[in-house]
Amino acid sequence: MDLIPNATFRILGSGRPNPVPGLYRVILSDIGLNIAVAARIESEEEQPEDKGAESNKQSETARRKKPPLPLVGNLIWFQHRELQALCDAHLLKEIELSRVDPLQRSEASERSFKARVQTMALFLDLKKLQDSILTHHGVGDLVRMTAEQHGVTKHHVYRMWSLLCRHGLHPNSLLPSFHRCGGPNTGRPCDVDPDTSIPLRKKAGRKDTTQSTALKFGVRLESSQQPMNSSWLATIQAVDAQIPIPKPAWPKRCELIRNRGFCGQAIEEDGEVKYLLPPMGQYPNDSQIKRALTTDATRLELILNATTKRHFEASRRGLTAKAWEGSAGPGHMWAIDSTVGDIYLRSSINRQWIVGRPIVYTIVDIWSSAVVGFYVCLSGPSWSQAKISLFNASANHNFVSQLAGAHRGLGLQPAPTLCHALLADRGEYLSKGHRETAISILGRTSYTPPYRGDLKGSVEVMHRIAKDEQFHFIPGAIDYRRAELELRKVDPNKCVLTVREYTQYLYELFRTYNLTADRRKRLDAHMIGAGVQPCPAGLWGWAHDIGIAYRKKIADSDLITLLLPSATASICRDGINLGGKQYMSEQVKEEQWTTYARNLGGWETKAFYHPITVGRIWVPQSSGDGLTELQIMDEARASAELTVDEWVDSIAIARMRQPDFEHERNRHKLESWRITQQILERANRLNQEALENGDGGSAPTMSEARKMEGEAQHSSKPAVAQDLLDEVDQAEMDHEEMVGMMFHSQSTNMSGIAHA
Repeated sequence: MDLIPNATFRILGSGRPNPVPGLYRVILSDIGLNIAVAARIESEEEQPEDKGAESNKQSETARRKKPPLPLVGNLIWFQHRELQALCDAHLLKEIELSRVDPLQRSEASERSFKARVQTMALFLDLKKLQDSILTHHGVGDLVRMTAEQHGVTKHHVYRMWSLLCRHGLHPNSLLPSFHRCGGPNTGRPCDVDPDTSIPLRKKAGRKDTTQSTALKFGVRLESSQQPMNSSWLATIQAVDAQIPIPKPAWPKRCELIRNRGFCGQAIEEDGEVKYLLPPMGQYPNDSQIKRALTTDATRLELILNATTKRHFEASRRGLTAKAWEGSAGPGHMWAIDSTVGDIYLRSSINRQWIVGRPIVYTIVDIWSSAVVGFYVCLSGPSWSQAKISLFNASANHNFVSQLAGAHRGLGLQPAPTLCHALLADRGEYLSKGHRETAISILGRTSYTPPYRGDLKGSVEVMHRIAKDEQFHFIPGAIDYRRAELELRKVDPNKCVLTVREYTQYLYELFRTYNLTADRRKRLDAHMIGAGVQPCPAGLWGWAHDIGIAYRKKIADSDLITLLLPSATASICRDGINLGGKQYMSEQVKEEQWTTYARNLGGWETKAFYHPITVGRIWVPQSSGDGLTELQIMDEARASAELTVDEWVDSIAIARMRQPDFEHERNRHKLESWRITQQILERANRLNQEALENGDGGSAPTMSEARKMEGEAQHSSKPAVAQDLLDEVDQAEMDHEEMVGMMFHSQSTNMSGIAHA
């Protein structure tokens, strides 16, 4: 064994009276002299019973503080061979004895500590201490010199020497334990002796106004409020433990504790039980209850009692890690999340229409904190919409930004590819579509617990940045700081952006963030030496340059088929029809798809589309290998700048208006049928009259009658048919007037749309 000064060891037993089993501290060890000097800290042998133990037990209840620890420090001389023999017999064991220092020190404690260190300077000098022990076979000479030099008693020096032997030969062993001497934050319950019914102590604290006033006239009065005792304290703590967290405000909390724990009587009035408080002063007041619950509680415990566990974990707990911890570089882990944009958008078909608030999906790279992709839609959240944002992040950025009409991109070089791991919301993670996508294309996915935005802070911060920016700069944006967000009235005249324009705005916002956000705290010495730009785009580019980024090449056709939504398109004789829109491409013309459809009959195929525009779709090639890109035709019912949501919205509005159109058509058909029936009835009646009034002669042939009819029209109209002709003229005038009104109405609508 290795015995060094200030080490501690324990003797378990030796089978002899000496050495005594117990705990020892090494003061001196000299292998050459074969000696080791130690001070016994604690003895494990049975102590003889004190004759006055019985009287001490009787007065134990009246004792106000614990007796001081016994003094130690008597030096015991061992031989190394003796201790080595005990160690070989497994009767000696080295012990690590830790010292507990107070966390906070008062001014009085600091003054006393400095005085003690100065007084015991000879004992803290290990070389002088060992020389004195070898010379005088004890510490008596050092005690005498210290007492004479500093003007203290020998008893004081022996007490300080006892502390050094008990806690270690170090200055901190001399720290005064004022925190354990019955001062502040120490309970002093005013219990009653069960045998004599006499209080063991009087009520602590300042006197109330009645007592102070009486004392000025020489009269000592007892307080009308009983002091705190152990029974009250236990009741308060037990009842308070039953109150769920978060605890109510202190007045309500004290009221609950009194009503539940201190109502000893009850009465019944009209079938209702009412609990009664004891007489005044016989139950704790608010200040006593509050002190009982806060004296031994830490400030952190009081905060925990005032809020829920989830809110504390989300908003008040200490930060345990960095957001990028566990991510080796860019592309290793992305986080995706959705939020409702605090702005109302307009339709690009008719800017008089308000399409509502958008849902924005944002994807952030965890390591570099760069925004790698996003998607603006009007429905969701769902995995089908999240896939599109994943496509925007992993597909060719120039191509995706061109679809949205934003040609500057997000400012990341090289462009992102699909990530290795994706952190998503629980709702999207548990969907069937997510499982299919994860198996096909994603390496690993995970999700955070519900309502724990603090665990995905990178992407949540991006939502806040986007809302802050649009609140300051975009007309019509809603102040997201208001709790009555949904109840706020929005002025439609201030809502100016369409979905496509809002997407272009977000492109510029996120591009500016990637190129300008301050990331100086992320730079280490090697990054600074390499001249890395302290922004997300700078971190992204540097990590790709040194090879710690994750990149994975995936064909555009695979990204389109796995991440973009699909629908069934029809190949017809006039083009490829998808949702009422016609598409065409040069390849389709060369392969004569429409000719085959006209002569042999059309067929259906699967078509993929990006909801940000109706201008392009992708269909499988006729050979079955790859995809063919189709553009919308100029003669189609929609234009390329429309989004799929806006096109569907227009179709829905047309269907909602269809009953009105059908009503007008039916009205005009009925009016036309009525006039036609009148014409036929009049013609039948006149024809019948002519047949009845005839002279019975032979009738002219059809050719002769046709010639005579022509001559009659050129000369004059027969009087007998005048009434019928008048009705026909009136019907034609009514019809022309109706057609004129319809053209006027259509012209007005078109002019209103063009003006809007």
